[in-house]
Amino acid sequence: MNIFNLGGQGAAGQEPGRDAAPAVCSRKGCRSVAEWQLLWNNPRIHTPERRKVWLSCGDHREWLEDYLSTRGLWKETLPFTASEAATNEAG
Repeated sequence: MNIFNLGGQGAAGQEPGRDAAPAVCSRKGCRSVAEWQLLWNNPRIHTPERRKVWLSCGDHREWLEDYLSTRGLWKETLPFTASEAATNEAG
């Protein structure tokens, strides 16, 4: 396993006949399908326009937003769809 590609191998490196795994919640221990994307950045190390993304299921959205907000990192939360995952993998 390549530690720099923990989200899977993507379309080019995918095994034939095997579907891509669904995007899952970023909360530790949660394997639920992602419904939300939480955009954030750390102003001490990221440029203002940069956005990092954590994915969240419906149950953990509020917890993850609170975690990021408390640290001054949260920027916005948007709905997440599987088609966005394919677009993000390609870029």
